[in-house]
Amino acid sequence: MKSKHRGSSEFSIAFLDVICCGFGAIILLLMITKTVSPIVLEKSATDLDAQVKNLQKTLFTIRGDTKIYNRELTSKVEQIDINKERLAILRTRLATINTQFAQISKAASDSQQEKGKLAIALQELTVEMERLLGQNYQSKNDLVGGIPVDSEYLIFIIDTSGSMYNYGWQRMLDEIIATLNIYPQVKGIQIMNDMGKYMFTNYRRKWIPDTKARRAAIIKRLRTWNPFSNSSPVEGIQQAIRTFFNQDKKISLYVMGDEFSGRSIQHVVETISRINQMNENNQRLVRIHAVGFPVQFIRPEHLQKTGIRFATLMRELTFQNGGTFVGLNDFQP
Repeated sequence: MKSKHRGSSEFSIAFLDVICCGFGAIILLLMITKTVSPIVLEKSATDLDAQVKNLQKTLFTIRGDTKIYNRELTSKVEQIDINKERLAILRTRLATINTQFAQISKAASDSQQEKGKLAIALQELTVEMERLLGQNYQSKNDLVGGIPVDSEYLIFIIDTSGSMYNYGWQRMLDEIIATLNIYPQVKGIQIMNDMGKYMFTNYRRKWIPDTKARRAAIIKRLRTWNPFSNSSPVEGIQQAIRTFFNQDKKISLYVMGDEFSGRSIQHVVETISRINQMNENNQRLVRIHAVGFPVQFIRPEHLQKTGIRFATLMRELTFQNGGTFVGLNDFQP
């Protein structure tokens, strides 16, 4: 009996030792884990979220910059393509100009040879003329068809009314071309209609430079130029004289028209005489010429009055202002 009770007591003590060791282990674990604060884990997670947000923001910025750079790259590529096309066009034009230059150079060389031959012929002719006419003979003629051609500046006043434009326009173009041909080179040209409207508004109140290209442009524009007209050249003549007269310039004014619808011829003559002053040689500052187109004479006799009045006015104006009036016998070319 005694031995059986002792065994049970030893088992109880051993069991208590085990339990105590277990509690001790638990307490030790609690002490160890308590040194690692949970706040550190929370802070670490917060820092990682901030880094992720920053990285996302950087990624979005990079994507936006990439789109901008792609657009700029596309624009540059397109500009390069455009420049390549322009370069190809310029190269073609350069080749054409080089070809034309070669042709012109050859023509100039041929012309120079012809000029040399003409110079020799002129010299021989001059010697022969001197032999026949004497060394003191002088030939001076500044008239072509009775019209003085000593002017350095030309102004054309053109009647752009319906009668002129519909019936006499081509003949008028022919007369202007013929007039320009008798002035191989002048210092300035101006084109106005009978109302004083400029054909080239960018040369308003200025002289148009005289070049072959500019003369061609004038004739080309004249073919379709048709501003309003009151069938009276008075306004254009007055404006041209007031704007361009100059003591140091030789100016000729050419009136191209077919009728005068104004009231008083005498009043016009007196007005022009007053504004077209004399120079130091007692000559009018602006020489006035006129070409009359007989368009009105295709109408019945009682409707021809404005054509007759135009001729009367122009004869008097040209006479008093050192010019010439040419009355055509036909308005057809």
